Amino acid sequence: MTTFRLLTAVSFAALIAVPSAVSAQQTTLYVAGYGGSFEKTIRDEVIPTFEKENNVKVEYVAGNSTDTLAKLQAQKGNQQIDVAIVDDGPMYQAIQLGFCGKLDGLPAADLYDTARFKDDRAVAIGIVATGLMYNTKVFKEKGWAPPTSWNDLKDTKYAKQLVIPPINNTYGLEALVMLSKMNGGGESNVDSGFKIFKEEINPNVLAYEPSPGKMTELFQSGQAVIAVWGTGRVQSFANTGFPVDFVYPKEGAATLLTTACPIAKPNASPLASKFVKMLLDPKIQLVMLKDYGYGPVLKSLKVPSELGKMAPIGERAAKLYNPDWTTINEKREEWTKRWNREVER
Repeated sequence: MTTFRLLTAVSFAALIAVPSAVSAQQTTLYVAGYGGSFEKTIRDEVIPTFEKENNVKVEYVAGNSTDTLAKLQAQKGNQQIDVAIVDDGPMYQAIQLGFCGKLDGLPAADLYDTARFKDDRAVAIGIVATGLMYNTKVFKEKGWAPPTSWNDLKDTKYAKQLVIPPINNTYGLEALVMLSKMNGGGESNVDSGFKIFKEEINPNVLAYEPSPGKMTELFQSGQAVIAVWGTGRVQSFANTGFPVDFVYPKEGAATLLTTACPIAKPNASPLASKFVKMLLDPKIQLVMLKDYGYGPVLKSLKVPSELGKMAPIGERAAKLYNPDWTTINEKREEWTKRWNREVER
C-alpha cells in the first residue's frame, strides 16, 4: 500500500507540472492484479501494446485478490485504481459494493456463460482449476504414485512437505470447501472441512503460503513436494522447466475464474474498459493459455493441440465444480477468523 501511494503521489505531481490542457487528460492508468508470473505476462504481452496504441502509461499494482479488494474499500469515494483483476469470489464482492463500472461492447455471443457477470459489471478473462501440484521427479525417485484425490493431503508420507495457501486465498478456500463437500458438508457447512484440516492435514503442512514466489521457492529448495494450487500457476511453473504436474482430483477440481472490471468513479477513463476488453483478444487469450494455463473464455477460439496440457478445456472444464460464491462471501470473514484461530495458529 505504501509503494502504491508513493507511485500515485509521484504521478499526480508529474501531472501538475504539465500544461493544463494535457493535465486535464488521464495519462496514467492504474491496473491492480496478481503478482508473480501473471504480472510478468501482463507486463510483457499486454501493457507495451496497450500503452503504444492508446498513448497512455500503465502502472501495475501487484497484490492478491483480497489485497486489491481491501485497497478498493480503503479508497472508497476516492478511487485511484482504474482496473481490478481478481478472483471471482472477491469480484462478486466488488460488484456488490458498487466498485465496478459497466462494460459495454463485450463479445457477448462468443463468451461462455460462466464468463458473464450480471449487468456486465465484470468479465472472466480465464478459467482456472484448483487442484493438486506435485514434484514429478521426487515422486518418481521415491516410488510414489501421483496423487489422485483431495484425501491424499492427509497421507502421512507428506509430513512437513505440503504447502497450501491460506483461506484468504481462493486456492486454500476452495480446498476447504471441497473437503467439506466430500464429507457431508459444503459451502453451507464447513465443519467437516475444518476438522480434517485441524486433525489430519495440519501435521503435513510445511506452510500456509499465499505468495506465488515463495510457493515456487519452497519447491525449488526441495522442502515441499505437494501443494494445493491452480492450473495457471502450475503451468507457469512447469514452463520454467521445473518438474511439476497438475492433478484434477477424482472428486472434482474447483472452478476459479480470473476476472476483470473497470472501476466506477467520477470521470472514469474509457481506457479502463478498453484495457479489460484487450484481455479478451484472441491473441491474448492464447498467450494466457500458453504462458499461464488459463482455459479460454471465448467459444470460437481454436486451441492448438500442443497447448492446454493442464488447462480446463473441453471435458475437463465441463467437470469442474462451481462454488456457491453467494454463500461463501456471506461467511468468508467468519471462516477466516475461525481459520486463524483453529488451523493456522
